[in-house]
Amino acid sequence: MDKRRMEAFSDGVLAILITIMVLSFNVPRGTDLAALRPLLPALLTYAVSFVFLGVYWSNHHHLLQAIETVDGRILWANLHLLFWLSLIPFATGWLGQNALAPWPVACYGVVLLLAAIAYFLLTRALIRRHGCESVLATAVGYDFKGMVSVVIYAVAIALAFRCAWAACGLYVLVAVMWLIPDRRIERRLAG
Repeated sequence: MDKRRMEAFSDGVLAILITIMVLSFNVPRGTDLAALRPLLPALLTYAVSFVFLGVYWSNHHHLLQAIETVDGRILWANLHLLFWLSLIPFATGWLGQNALAPWPVACYGVVLLLAAIAYFLLTRALIRRHGCESVLATAVGYDFKGMVSVVIYAVAIALAFRCAWAACGLYVLVAVMWLIPDRRIERRLAG
């Protein structure tokens, strides 16, 4: 099957998720900057979630540039990823409205963890389809940054019940870690 339909659908879903997140903000009633103060936790959570969705969009794009076709297994793996990403607006909203409460902090981490696992499974399905010597397989190799992210999410989820601000700091750390572009696939396609 052609990959273009899956790519277009995924792009649309991610655009809708970002739109849903921003539409969840209530416009402040005041006219000065102090009116924004109660929204600060929600705005910060939105910014981190926007980065995560942007990273997934960018990396998903790179994955699909390195492959030729998709099959049913890949379509389902992609839907699995989109399912977990679709929960980011919920987790973002709950965390933004209840800053540093343990359960919302942990829930946010669980969604991020399961999205990371789903992305890993999608990558493995793509590699299985295209082979161990494919451009994608040789570019991805052992996904150290992906594995480290999963470990950090797991630690942050457990930490949420002891020190919620530190758990949030770990989520931000992963976001910053992924802001540094991963050029492995781009280099492999160019070379």
